[in-house]
Amino acid sequence: MARRISKSNYKPIGIVLGLAAGTLSGMVFQRVWAMTRHNVAPHPIDEDRGWGEVLLAAAMQGAIVAVIRASIDRAGATGVRKFTGHWPHD
Repeated sequence: MARRISKSNYKPIGIVLGLAAGTLSGMVFQRVWAMTRHNVAPHPIDEDRGWGEVLLAAAMQGAIVAVIRASIDRAGATGVRKFTGHWPHD
């Protein structure tokens, strides 16, 4: 029977990876948004920006965060398997 890496053992790694994903996704979003006509992403309550721009920024940010988070989580799990020989499980 394969030995499992429990969720509680993987949690500290997941926390560090989550922080890295949040930081990286924020930086990537700012760079992507800077390629639009505005250098600074709109804040949802900025009355000088329209609904379309605010919702586009939110959708872009959400997609970037999701892709980076999934990539980093997957890489972390793969790294744990390479290091321990076992995939982290719940």
